[in-house]
Amino acid sequence: MKMARVLSCLFFVLLHLFASASPSGSQVNSNSVLVALIDSHYTELSELVEKALLLQTLEEAVAKHDITIFAPNNEALERELDPEFKRFLLEPRNLRSLQTLLLSHILPHRIGLHDWPANSSGRRHRSLSSEGIELTTDASSGDRLVSMARLTSPYAVERPDGVIHGIERLIIPRSVQRDFNNRRSLSSISAVKPEGAPEVDPRTNRLKKPAPPTKPGSPPALPIYAAMAPGPSIAPAPAPGPGGPHHHFDGERQVKDFIHTLLHYGGYNEMADILVNLTSLAVEMGRLVSEGYVLTVLAPNDEAMAKLTTDRLIEPGSPEQIVYYHIIPEYQTEESMYNAVRRFGKVSYDTLRLPHKVAAQEADGSVKFGHGEGSAYLFDPDIYTDGRISVQGIDGVLFPQEEKNPAPQVKVASVKPRRGKLLEAACRMLIAFGQDSGFTTCH
Repeated sequence: MKMARVLSCLFFVLLHLFASASPSGSQVNSNSVLVALIDSHYTELSELVEKALLLQTLEEAVAKHDITIFAPNNEALERELDPEFKRFLLEPRNLRSLQTLLLSHILPHRIGLHDWPANSSGRRHRSLSSEGIELTTDASSGDRLVSMARLTSPYAVERPDGVIHGIERLIIPRSVQRDFNNRRSLSSISAVKPEGAPEVDPRTNRLKKPAPPTKPGSPPALPIYAAMAPGPSIAPAPAPGPGGPHHHFDGERQVKDFIHTLLHYGGYNEMADILVNLTSLAVEMGRLVSEGYVLTVLAPNDEAMAKLTTDRLIEPGSPEQIVYYHIIPEYQTEESMYNAVRRFGKVSYDTLRLPHKVAAQEADGSVKFGHGEGSAYLFDPDIYTDGRISVQGIDGVLFPQEEKNPAPQVKVASVKPRRGKLLEAACRMLIAFGQDSGFTTCH
């Protein structure tokens, strides 16, 4: 209860900050329905509003018109809600789904009891999320319903700029339910590929005739290194993938999704900035994923990136090489990597920076990458995992281990040119008669 009070004060302060920073200059009144929501017993809903970053949106809505909030009680959000669905809503990458769900409970006008139809015919209203809410009345019991959720506390809170009605459960829009089902079943990223991966002639590195159909889920024919861009600043080379020209994998959307997750997660803005602004690696990763390849990104946090010196970044192509060394062409999670180092002790993973590999071993109950002072620990596990891209947060920037033993220099012995046997015999005769001083060849 004390924590809820602290959150209430913080929420109220943030509302005032957003109001003072808004271009319209409108202030949130202490008698506002938003402040009343915090002081009410709907604490679970107010915490979700804060986590969904909807403060400014609601403040602007209240400044323009009255609002109506259909608030589910705390028990409906805390106990009756599916734990897996609640975990889905609280994941940073699903922020839009959480915002859509909460805005679907808010109407941009005031709704009273007289707005419910007297008969069983429904009356639809558009919410702030553009999702429709249907108000109906149960003919048998006479209960008022809000999209099949029973109205339990009409006029629970009433203020000059809005009203709060209590309902018995959460209203889940179809779009949010569809996103949850897609995430749970991975249907959007594990489509059955109708075409087999094409064969490549290893002698010419060119495609052979179309191969017979292979099993769904077969890896691409080309190795990932052959599908990468030929240079840091050049667009990725077109590579045939398991989906052919139909692009069953939407790599660009998945890369954009994981970059948004990095930004919302917090502490990885520098890595996201390098992928999007400083280099074109985000585009390249999207095309690789579209062709059927899988990637694991070891993302250094902002504190680790701040320790990079200008000498590391001043050379042309060095940002790309740094990021390439942090990308593993495999799909690994925190659990799979930890199990591997626990079983084998030390594991070397291939990277996109050929021919260098990154070493991993168990240390302090976690996974440690690299060697010596240049090592990094797995700091934030499974920031993003969708079956094609895995992002693991680490607390350091990794660099390949330099070669300590330089290649030995081959010394070429200098051999004096050997004189012919006839010339040697002539010189011996001249030396015997004392006439060799005039012939430099004999010396």
